[in-house]
Amino acid sequence: MPHYNDCRVNTSKGGSLMAQTPTPTRKCFTLEEYLAYDDGTDTRYELVNGELVEMPSESDINGLIIIFLLTELLPFVPRELFRVKTEIAVSGYRATARVPDLMVLTEEAAAALSGSTRSILLPEMPPPALVVEVVSPGTENEQRDYRYKRSEYAARQIQEYWIVDPIVQRVMVLTWVAGLYEESVFQGDERIVSTLFPELQLTATQVLQAKVA
Repeated sequence: MPHYNDCRVNTSKGGSLMAQTPTPTRKCFTLEEYLAYDDGTDTRYELVNGELVEMPSESDINGLIIIFLLTELLPFVPRELFRVKTEIAVSGYRATARVPDLMVLTEEAAAALSGSTRSILLPEMPPPALVVEVVSPGTENEQRDYRYKRSEYAARQIQEYWIVDPIVQRVMVLTWVAGLYEESVFQGDERIVSTLFPELQLTATQVLQAKVA
């Protein structure tokens, strides 16, 4: 992964610049520069506040959970509306583009993506109906999924955001209401309740174990 110094400028509470040891200037990527970037490897990045952040490798259970959810949602969603690892531009301090584990598009979003040379929902495109993130171990990953993406996806007006957490064994369903997410947490044999998929009959344990009992 390319290494850069922090491109953000630190300020004190009064707004004046804090004393800093001079460091080489790091390039802050715009969304357009991020989309054109190629380091010659297969490494995948998210763009977070103008900075390239290497995406962590997925554990086997994380991959199985995504496959399981996609399979279980197929009776309720046309196949062409599913996306895996499709990017979405969101609001941030600087340009930010996330790569959810699973996405269910609206028909309008699918139409906007049709014919695109790169699978990314740009700021002017409609939001998806659902994004799913499966939490990977590590405090940084947990903050990313629970804190930062929560506010970013809410600002993007995504109707539902699911956080599937194999570490603490729970599924959180966040429903967009008047600009903010209202959360419901499901554990064990509790049935997951979704406004998008009211007929869905899955428990938290089934999702977290990626299998129907």
